Amino acid sequence: MIKKLILLLLSFFDFFYQKRIIKFLSKKNLTNIETLFDVGGHKGESINLFLSNMKVKKIISFEASPLNFRFLEKSREHYSKKFNKTEIMIENIALGSKNKEIDFKQFDESSSSTLSDINEESSYFKRKFNLLNLRNKKKIYESFKLKTETLDNYIYQNNFNRISFLKIDTEGYEYEILIGLKKRIKSVDTIMFEHHYDNMIIKEYTFSDINYLLKKNDFYQIFKSRMPFRKSFEYIYRRKEID
Repeated sequence: MIKKLILLLLSFFDFFYQKRIIKFLSKKNLTNIETLFDVGGHKGESINLFLSNMKVKKIISFEASPLNFRFLEKSREHYSKKFNKTEIMIENIALGSKNKEIDFKQFDESSSSTLSDINEESSYFKRKFNLLNLRNKKKIYESFKLKTETLDNYIYQNNFNRISFLKIDTEGYEYEILIGLKKRIKSVDTIMFEHHYDNMIIKEYTFSDINYLLKKNDFYQIFKSRMPFRKSFEYIYRRKEID
């Protein structure tokens, strides 16, 4: 019961936080989208958010977890009817910097599921464990193997020339996905991503690495905001050539 209340409270604050992002995108005239890549589709929340507030011709939602993907698949028919002017595609694909096999961590609180390693000794993990598991000994995530592929390969195989908007929310795996774009990063107009500063997720990169990669490819930051009750920030970068 307490777990449900905590998640409900988070979703309440997230609703207003997301409205703030949409308001910003609208102000910048970034809500008329030809092709949107939604990396980290979870159970369809971002499909609903984007299509409820933006004019999108085509959206491709990627979800690595086969368990989360089942929910995403069920929601697609509903969203296809609700947003019948948008072509909606969903892909059960784990994206990364290269094609390889890697451990995926499926959390009971499924939005925290990640390809990144977890530091179970971190203060953030212990606090989250206690809040969501009420001090029981049960693990709050399970691991299994997944194969990753790159966005560069996906774009090539599916003949995409341009991605108007790329959103990445992969719980600490954002940099790997950007690396996996390779030279095709220059085919993206706008990139929106989440970055975790907590010590629960083990990353082999820092925000500076992402910032350097994007600046090197002629992107500049247009938005930064801390997410409610988290040590995470949302960033939006825009490619200079487009403006």
